[in-house]
Amino acid sequence: MPTSLAKLLQCELLEEHEFLELLTYEGREIEETAGRVSVEHFGREIKLRGLIELSNYCRSDCYYCGIRASNKAVDRYRLTKEEILEVCSVGEGLGLGTFVLQGGEDPFWRGARLVDLVQELHRCYPKVVLTLSLGEMSRTEYQELYDAGARRYLLRHETIDPLHFKQLHPPRQRIEHRIEAIHALKEIGFETGVGGMVGSPGQKLYHLALDLAFIQRLQPAMIGIGPFLPHHDTPFRSYPSGSLERTVRMVALCRLICPTANIPATTAVASLSSEGRRQAIEAGANVVMPNLSPPRFRKLYQLYDHKASFGSEAAEGIEILRRELSSYGFTAK
Repeated sequence: MPTSLAKLLQCELLEEHEFLELLTYEGREIEETAGRVSVEHFGREIKLRGLIELSNYCRSDCYYCGIRASNKAVDRYRLTKEEILEVCSVGEGLGLGTFVLQGGEDPFWRGARLVDLVQELHRCYPKVVLTLSLGEMSRTEYQELYDAGARRYLLRHETIDPLHFKQLHPPRQRIEHRIEAIHALKEIGFETGVGGMVGSPGQKLYHLALDLAFIQRLQPAMIGIGPFLPHHDTPFRSYPSGSLERTVRMVALCRLICPTANIPATTAVASLSSEGRRQAIEAGANVVMPNLSPPRFRKLYQLYDHKASFGSEAAEGIEILRRELSSYGFTAK
């Protein structure tokens, strides 16, 4: 066992060079160890979260994203309050106890309108937990959402290195603003999530080591790790997809540095490979998010090409998903 892996299992903080050692370590020991740690904390149950993609409007212009503001080819949509309540009713009927409201940074779904939606969802579905993933906002907006009853917020950092962040985003978007927002969420009391892409353009192994060091010190409640996948209408259209093997290694290391965090086997990893979800779960992922969005809108929320959003990735395919998880030796919770 590498010394750095032994230190992780003793909950010691690692330096970047030690994470580099683990990222390049050959063999399956890290993934197998992370899988055992996950089972110790969660058993062989995978948590299901109903994903609702409420809008593909976005004010941001991330160079890797298919719904970036400057992509004029996107057929834009936003769900109405009534449509969101309707799909939540479907999710509740399927036994889903958490809804994840995800979208671009849409000015429509912010402020008082979003607060009202959160309050209405809590009134209609008092037993359901809400997770929001709607991008950067002001501390005041986050506080208002918390006061309205929201308790979980996922804000992916994408890459912690400032120079690499600049390669992926226009000048208006800065990693300092993202980190400030993440800390504001934690200070307010949200169960806060972060995450990033594996294999994004310009990324070096050292960047992943920096990300792991950041995550270990932050100790977030949720961690979303997925591969970079190109979209044909972005500046990065010709770049290769991220590696499944390296993505799974990152999932495993995140499990080891944050043993009790919720870590999804992301849609992106399932889109990359038919083996992606299984490998991520066996390496420590404990959440899967079937898509509750109305089927007619799913292909419009295209952050990357060839996104999986039907079959076992969809709410109507939840029994297919349950059988799939059972074939891995896991049950859906």
